[in-house]
Amino acid sequence: MTRLIPWRETTKSLEAFRREMDRIFDKFFERMPFVEQEFVPSVDISETDNEIIVQAEIPGIDPRDLDISLNGRFLTIKGEKKSEHEEKRENYHKIERKYGTFSRTLELPADVDPDKVEAKYKDGVLKIVLSKIESGKRIEVKID
Repeated sequence: MTRLIPWRETTKSLEAFRREMDRIFDKFFERMPFVEQEFVPSVDISETDNEIIVQAEIPGIDPRDLDISLNGRFLTIKGEKKSEHEEKRENYHKIERKYGTFSRTLELPADVDPDKVEAKYKDGVLKIVLSKIESGKRIEVKID
């Protein structure tokens, strides 16, 4: 039956291609030691029948320094991870922890209700639960 709908195959192929290109570019920029990396939280996105769950690792941040916004299927998490050390004359041998402002925009896998979004921050993990909305039910049409 899906072959009768020509754009469905094309849409799946384009989506798979886009994901593969995203993966390739992410791997490429991950391995570039000469590029100064900024703090970007790691994110997991999961889905149930009724919800989309986004979990972001953001340790050492005050939840008041976070800003979460939703625009259609795009969820943006912004914030600032403030430096914990004062400007003293300490002899650092290595500083690997990242500080500063960050912004991460994620495309959600389904449409969500902007009025039904919950966010909790606990133990360095921001958990955002978004309720899905039905976007177009499949209706079977009989042909006479």
